[in-house]
Amino acid sequence: MASEQSDHPARLVSGTLQAMYECFDVTISDKVAHIQLKRPDVYNSMIPSFWNDLPRIVDEIDAQATARAIVVSSTGKHFTSGMDLSVFTGGSVATGGGATEMGRQRSALWMLVQKLQDSFSCFENARMPVLAAIQGGCIGGGIDMVTAADMRYCSKEAFFCIQEINIGMTADVGTLQRLPKLIPEGVAREMAYTGDRLPAQRALEIGLVNQVFSDHDSLVSGVLDIAGRIAKRSPLAIWGTKEMINYGRDHSVADGLRHIAGWQTGMFQPADMLEEFTAKGEKRDPDFEEIPPRPTGF
Repeated sequence: MASEQSDHPARLVSGTLQAMYECFDVTISDKVAHIQLKRPDVYNSMIPSFWNDLPRIVDEIDAQATARAIVVSSTGKHFTSGMDLSVFTGGSVATGGGATEMGRQRSALWMLVQKLQDSFSCFENARMPVLAAIQGGCIGGGIDMVTAADMRYCSKEAFFCIQEINIGMTADVGTLQRLPKLIPEGVAREMAYTGDRLPAQRALEIGLVNQVFSDHDSLVSGVLDIAGRIAKRSPLAIWGTKEMINYGRDHSVADGLRHIAGWQTGMFQPADMLEEFTAKGEKRDPDFEEIPPRPTGF
């Protein structure tokens, strides 16, 4: 499934980290990574290389600690039309991974679905926040993707649609697991059962998005600005904050309190707090040490 561009190394150009992929443009500037879907002529459909490259990009940013916030945006009329059928009709998946026995053939699909799920779970696993900037249609796999982000923003013409029910299948890459934890369950069920479109204003009212912008340009600019403000904060404190919010979502209050107590015992050191106070007194932006890269071996 890998594209030819997938193995191209990132390179530093005029102070900005840039890498080219079949489905994405990636830049890192001022400690903010910008991952932009770049196939507008086909509504940014999610072809096989999409699913391989997205987690690779996010994991590399996280592993190297090259950014303190990540923005995911898109190009053209629609954010994404969702999964391309070529994901299921090409390569070893279409032939059951080469197996002949039915159980083994179906196990190939079982493993594929989990691979697709992991492609978006990388947003949650990253130590820095991921912000989604959505214009036009966010359809099918698009909802799987943006519900895994930390925050969502959209332009006023945006809409959200759980398309899977409209083509006779159950959504299986994260929408049904994450959406009911972001919006009222009844609304999530209505979207999932009917396949109706949820417009931008309604998405704002129910808390699916944080803000609605007037147009695509102001959306991307505004979300990059928010990411920039996050990037000025202590990256260790942001990491801890994201860790606690994600943990608290899936555990009891008592478990969450115990988890933050353990985290603070090791991670809370005075240096970043002192730098915040010093910077405020000197009327400048604070200068924090980056979080360490993830270990890659011994």
